[in-house]
Amino acid sequence: MSYHPQGPRAPRDQPHYPPQEQPPYRDRDGERHRERVDSESVASVVRVVIGAIVTIFVLHVLFVVFDANQGNGFVTFVYGAAKVFVLGLGDVFTPDDALLGLVLNYGLAALVYLVIGQLVIKALRR
Repeated sequence: MSYHPQGPRAPRDQPHYPPQEQPPYRDRDGERHRERVDSESVASVVRVVIGAIVTIFVLHVLFVVFDANQGNGFVTFVYGAAKVFVLGLGDVFTPDDALLGLVLNYGLAALVYLVIGQLVIKALRR
């Protein structure tokens, strides 16, 4: 075997053919990365929305407990938003004390939103 400074040479008796075209390359890892980024973005949006809804519930309970001014625009907005998002969980508990009932019902609604939100976020991250 002889040494050639430019690397091994093809034997002279074999014809030299031009390289054949390769099929289009499919970037499966790039697609997976893109899907992962998209699902992370959706998970972040879900986390923010759930956090906002739970914050509305907490503010509503605090405003009722501390007897906030019902004429205030922000208090009225929080009250209306809490009524919209409670989704039928506003009258699960009906104790004699209305304040206790409100705390329990809106606390339950906040807990349900947190649990379902975490399940959705976990499913999106898979």
